[in-house]
Amino acid sequence: MTMKELEKKLRRQDYHQAKLYLFCNFISLMLITAYSIMMMAPTVLEVLPEGGDSRKQMVAIFVLAAVGCVAFTVYATALFFRKKSRQVGILMALGASKRQLAPMLYREVLVLGFASSVCGMAAGFPFVVLIWNGFRLLIVDSKEMVLNIRMECLGIPFVFLVLVMVLACVTAKRYLKRTDILDTIQEEHKNEPIKELGKWCGPAGIVILLAGAVIAYYAPEVYMKLTYSYGGAWLNLLYIPVFIGLYMMLLHTVVYGWHFKKRVSYKNLVSRSMMKFQGKQTVNNLLVSTVLLAGACFAVFYVPSMASGNFLNVRNRTYDYLYDYRADQKVPGREETENLAAEYGVSLKDWHEVPYISLGMDGMAYKEDGNKFYYEYEELETEGNFFSEEDFRELTGLSVTVEPGTYLAVSDNGDSIYSRQLTTDSTLFTNMVTEKTLEVRFADYVCCDFLAGGTGYYILNDADYKKIAEGITGEWSGRMTIFNADGKDDYRFAERLFHTLVSSFDKSCEIPYYYDRVQKISDNKKGDTYWGDMDMAGVNFEEPDSSAFRTLWRYMPKFRIMDKNDFICTYGVFLMVFIFIFLICITAACVICYTRCQTIAVNNRYVFDDLKKLGAPPAFLKQEIKRQCCTVIRTPAIIGILMMTLLYMMIMYGNDGKITVSEILALGICGVVILLIILLLYAVYCLTVKALAKELEIEG
Repeated sequence: MTMKELEKKLRRQDYHQAKLYLFCNFISLMLITAYSIMMMAPTVLEVLPEGGDSRKQMVAIFVLAAVGCVAFTVYATALFFRKKSRQVGILMALGASKRQLAPMLYREVLVLGFASSVCGMAAGFPFVVLIWNGFRLLIVDSKEMVLNIRMECLGIPFVFLVLVMVLACVTAKRYLKRTDILDTIQEEHKNEPIKELGKWCGPAGIVILLAGAVIAYYAPEVYMKLTYSYGGAWLNLLYIPVFIGLYMMLLHTVVYGWHFKKRVSYKNLVSRSMMKFQGKQTVNNLLVSTVLLAGACFAVFYVPSMASGNFLNVRNRTYDYLYDYRADQKVPGREETENLAAEYGVSLKDWHEVPYISLGMDGMAYKEDGNKFYYEYEELETEGNFFSEEDFRELTGLSVTVEPGTYLAVSDNGDSIYSRQLTTDSTLFTNMVTEKTLEVRFADYVCCDFLAGGTGYYILNDADYKKIAEGITGEWSGRMTIFNADGKDDYRFAERLFHTLVSSFDKSCEIPYYYDRVQKISDNKKGDTYWGDMDMAGVNFEEPDSSAFRTLWRYMPKFRIMDKNDFICTYGVFLMVFIFIFLICITAACVICYTRCQTIAVNNRYVFDDLKKLGAPPAFLKQEIKRQCCTVIRTPAIIGILMMTLLYMMIMYGNDGKITVSEILALGICGVVILLIILLLYAVYCLTVKALAKELEIEG
């Protein structure tokens, strides 16, 4: 028998040693390709604003998923060669030189790695299409939900494929450098014990993790207040203590466990020893799995957080219909609207329509100079919409008193995020038509939920309002309309009224809610170009049903029945992106856990064989497998889920210094999601135990 024939025979006999390697390469490339397709799809990029938090979160979690895929690919490669070392050692013992073995080994790993990686890249496309179209079929379908794929997305998985190939070749070269044949043959029996730091490392790790998370989270805000500049990406280095603390916690888990009662020294001796002797790889894998599960939770928590806020906002509105428009626009009046409602069997009640004016407000304008920023006083700093006392009382039913020379700001709550976005430092209002001014000061907030959000609304004293409004034109004034459906409402009427309103506006009203006409005039007077004129994407009267239009348009009406029914359709792409991210991260975490369990069990196969010879029953051996798998899967699940839940609560509390009702509802839904994640991980645990028992030939 020639050496080549012998090598083929050994490879056929041990073909199963390549299954995990092929599987991990396939899964990693499929996940990376799928994520790249989704992340670079025009469908997603057109909805997620450039520079916005949603896109930043998407990219950040992609980095976590990529690190996870690299991790389980690295360990699958290492495990493949550890199992391959026995075959290489036998050939070396029979006289094969490294020069003879090198072509055979390189050819095998390159063929296996390239084939599995290419198949994974190819599978990424149907994987994305299946999940995306399944979402459209089962949950929501709309024109903008059509997935467009750019072939440029293959650049990222191609780089990953090259990484897999280089990794395989480097590992193969390292094994060929071995000179001791017995070391090569016994490679798969070698352990990698981890250095024990002491039982203090676990509690210290918890303190370091929590302190690092709080410091890193608030550091950008503190840095901005102290230096009046943006810290840049280097501030993210402050999160390093979080990973150090997490590593110390996992190290304590692997070496000592978290037992508060004094335990018998020989209890669980086999499982604890196997875990410790494979400590380096185990801790590294647990670290990656924990981060991936935390990323999965962060992505999926986005959905209930958005949904609960919308649900309570729509349910708690005082009126069924609310919209405003500029006075120079010819929109349907009360009679025309009632006639339209009658076509659908809907009658209207509680109709209120009041005027408001738009004024220029002075204040400290935000300015940028490179990476630094500063504030400079400007007489025309921002635009505000103002009601008189009487008109506000008629519109809302709330009785307010505004002293002459003062103004009130309309908010949902004086401590909310929206309240802090209102202008309360203004001392001079300007009629933008006559340039007449009015000296004022801020008095207080007034709570009115259905007027909060979007553009700011304020209240003036009746006499002051009348004085400053003299000579104002329809371009700088408007009307606010609210009414209820008398009895049962009809979605068809709401949709028809919405499209009728949109078609009534001219192009001058095709602007987003953040477009500030006062800032534009102020900038143009100084010879500068207003930034809003360069960023008008998304608001297009020809696409009134698009997500961008409905979330950005300055005059977007609030119709209860339409907002409730169209929520998923309006935010479908947002929801799909974060659900997709969750699926990628949870899949990667499950594969890593499965791979780690395989590594521990297979590397310690001789231990199980020795225990069998010593008379250990199958039930005992299977119990040892369960202990291994439980630690590998349970530990990152508990730490990752708990860590992200606490972080999410901290973010919620940090927004306005309290946990609101909608946030409590969101946390309740997140609790249900966590339960589903736990059930999924338990299913992975059961399947892993079953697979390992079969691998180690343990019956019962």
